[in-house]
Amino acid sequence: MSRVAKNPINLPSGVAMSRNGAEIVIKGPKGELKHCVHELVGVEQEGTVMRFAPTDESQAANALSGTTRALIQNMVTGVTKGFERRLTIIGVGYRAAVQGRKLNLTLGFSHPIAYDIPEGITIEAPSQTEILIKGADKQRVGQVAAEVRGYRPPEPYKGKGVRYSDEVVVKKEAKKK
Repeated sequence: MSRVAKNPINLPSGVAMSRNGAEIVIKGPKGELKHCVHELVGVEQEGTVMRFAPTDESQAANALSGTTRALIQNMVTGVTKGFERRLTIIGVGYRAAVQGRKLNLTLGFSHPIAYDIPEGITIEAPSQTEILIKGADKQRVGQVAAEVRGYRPPEPYKGKGVRYSDEVVVKKEAKKK
C-alpha cells in the first residue's frame, strides 16, 4: 500500500465532504471543489476522518490511492486556507495592473497584454512589479501563474521578464569579443 495513502485526512471544522458515486465534493469557507475518484481507489469516511486504500493489489491501484489522497488533501487545504503564487516583474518599463476582471501587462512588446482572469481566481497587484494570484484550487492557481509567466519568461542574460518570486535565474555571461 502507498505510504502516502496510509495517512488519513482529518477534515477541519467548517469543511464538509459529500459523495455522489465516484465524485467527491469538498465545501469550505473559501469555496467548493470536486474530484472524480478512480474505481481502483476505495474511500471511507468515519466522522471527520477520511481513509484511502487500493481496491486491488495492482501497482496502478497503489499509485492512484496515494495520488487521490494527495489531491483530496490539497482540496481540503484550498477550501480552508487557499493557495497563492507570487510573481515578480523585472525590467525597465515592465508593469502590471488589475482592472476589473482583467490583468493588464506591459512587458516591452509593441502592445499591452490583457489577460482575462478565470473564475475562482483572484489577482492582485500590490505594486506595479508584483502580481499575487490566489484561489482555492492549487492546480488552477499554478496554471494561471504559468500562463502569466509565459508571456515574458525571464531571459538568461539580463534576467528581465516575469518570474516566480522564489525562482532563481542563472545568468549567462555575455559573448566576449
